[in-house]
Amino acid sequence: MAVRDAFGLTLSGATEAGLTAYGRAVRELQCFIGDPVGSADRAIAEDPGFVMAHVFKGYLFALATEREATLVARECHEAALPLAATAREQAHVAALGHLAWGRWHEASRILEDVAIDHPLDLVALLTGHQIDFFTGNARMLRDRIGRALTAWRSDMPGYHAVLGMQAFGLEEMGDYARAERLGRTAVEIEPRDGWAQHAVAHVMEMQSRQKDGIAWMRANPDAWTRESFLKVHNWWHLSLFHYDLGEVDEVLALYDGPIYGEASTMALNMVDASAILWRLRLGGVDVGGRWTALADNWHKAGGGNYAFNDAHAMMAFVGAGQEARAEGLLDAQREAMRGNDDNAAFTRDVGHPLTLAIKAFGEANYTEAARLIRPIRSIANRFGGSHAQRDVIDLTLIEAALRAGDGPLARALTGERAFARPDSPLSALFSRRAADLSEN
Repeated sequence: MAVRDAFGLTLSGATEAGLTAYGRAVRELQCFIGDPVGSADRAIAEDPGFVMAHVFKGYLFALATEREATLVARECHEAALPLAATAREQAHVAALGHLAWGRWHEASRILEDVAIDHPLDLVALLTGHQIDFFTGNARMLRDRIGRALTAWRSDMPGYHAVLGMQAFGLEEMGDYARAERLGRTAVEIEPRDGWAQHAVAHVMEMQSRQKDGIAWMRANPDAWTRESFLKVHNWWHLSLFHYDLGEVDEVLALYDGPIYGEASTMALNMVDASAILWRLRLGGVDVGGRWTALADNWHKAGGGNYAFNDAHAMMAFVGAGQEARAEGLLDAQREAMRGNDDNAAFTRDVGHPLTLAIKAFGEANYTEAARLIRPIRSIANRFGGSHAQRDVIDLTLIEAALRAGDGPLARALTGERAFARPDSPLSALFSRRAADLSEN
């Protein structure tokens, strides 16, 4: 007799023992807590023929955006290929194959179809949502979940995760009121849901509600940090609120503590570390030797695998003054652009010119940095990330214009930012600097 999950979906090759471990893995991913890879491994150990356990593990490694992890994802795909019995499982295996070989958009489309046919397939929703994030597809971040949400009830396991994903999609589409409401509801249902917690933080970041954001993140940090592999990113969100208020000591304390006090070689964590140190550099803050430790770990991670990561690695190489590694990264990007996967386009369209711009900024060639950034900032979503993460592009462009002494461009950019974020102290500081520039 076929084993089915709580939503009636057939799980080929599973027994009740394997299903217990697999269910735990899915629950862990819903909240970004625990060790979903370990739980998936236990499911595979119980049931080597459990196709979705292999697929789930493969998804986790493919979404790590690291070269060595991608190799594991490909191994999972090979293991799953002969095991899929249902059309839904075959689609998942196909999606994993595309993802493991860098065909992000094709994997997204297949998982979209899976969720249309099976809106209660939480793994399809969770994975598809992350792919939408890594490809910067705001429309699908909202619509993939919105289509499925009507099939869900509040008493279903994982309902909080669906609300949290929908909250983030609404935020990325600028529907802030609904995003905050759904995100808060998700956290009320499951306080350990780190993704929902972060969705509300995104709303407050985009609305320049720094004090609200600090209160939100500091209200119950144990809930979203305990055993969480999203905690570094959420601490990073807290640091953004302090950064916008000009509270540099708080930002550095967070960096030296929960953000990068324990040095990580995970790309997702190093992105956050680079992003906050670069913001401080833009503000003229000397962060001392912090750059070197971070840059050394970026070197271990390699380059040319995911363009969004490359730009943040370049920040670290520039900050640490590691010219050879910066040139090596650019070479890796040039090689990546000759590939036939989606990262070739991510790199060509946005990643390579942005990485060049960051290097130019580090060389005090501010006019060149601005020249490189201006054509790409309106299409920057193509290489992934969120609005909050990609804001570093605009911040770099503004600072480049100010330092280049380009009064007209600086006034235009700072005026634009003041209009978009009228309550931001940082916007006011930029406007004052632009005004001083025009007077001198």
